[in-house]
Amino acid sequence: MATLQEQIVEEMGVAPEINPQDEIRRSIDFLKEYAKRHTFLTSFVLGISGGQDSTLAGTLAQFAVNELNEEAGEKKYTFVALRLPYGEQADEQDAKDAIEFMKVDETVRINIKPAVDASVNALKEAGVTLSDFVKGNEKARERMKAQYAVAAMRNGVVIGTDHPAEAITGFYTKHGDGGADILPLFRLNKRQGKQLLKELGAPDHLYTKAPTADLEDDRPQVSDEEALGVSYDEIDDYLEGKKVSEQAQKTIENHYLKTQHKRHLPITVFDDFWK
Repeated sequence: MATLQEQIVEEMGVAPEINPQDEIRRSIDFLKEYAKRHTFLTSFVLGISGGQDSTLAGTLAQFAVNELNEEAGEKKYTFVALRLPYGEQADEQDAKDAIEFMKVDETVRINIKPAVDASVNALKEAGVTLSDFVKGNEKARERMKAQYAVAAMRNGVVIGTDHPAEAITGFYTKHGDGGADILPLFRLNKRQGKQLLKELGAPDHLYTKAPTADLEDDRPQVSDEEALGVSYDEIDDYLEGKKVSEQAQKTIENHYLKTQHKRHLPITVFDDFWK
């Protein structure tokens, strides 16, 4: 019988080694084929944070759009990059650098703070006071809500940045950054994403800085690795089928088991939900 690690590796689809050029081409072709099969689609929409994952997904999306337009012989498709700060973003310059590198077709900036604060206050008036952590989920969901609103008005779909190193730990907000239409990075762990960005010539500070969700007011810019209690190198090794420390394995597998609900569609009476 397969071990839990072997089951997870198969589910996440991470290869122990990749060719960055091949994977870049694979993601671009994946986005292009999706667009061609959905005749209503004229845009891809993605929130840009200035971190590794959105920089990579956005760059691939812009390349796909450029090729689609060249093949169509007209400006039919658009990539819309959204800036979605909660007030002022600490690493705002990184987001600007990412957008400049991607040479995006269109940028829209939406300050989510008024909407999030209104939601928090409405709940408080109803007797529900949110913790700082849950307020962070409100921010993530408001960002996704904005992306879908823009996509609806641009005949578009929302690109997600989820990849196995996040999926295995459930390190995203359900129906927030975990909600999207298409995931061009899924199959690539964190270090492989870095390989693609290096191959693409992205500014190295966008993928060498410590990853952070930056959702909590009380702990701004807290790193993903601190929040998870395990490093991305250990997660990546695990996903590549390598042996990791007993503590790292326990932490990773506990995250995986506790967050199973995030990786499934809503449960129906036909599902074996007890498994």
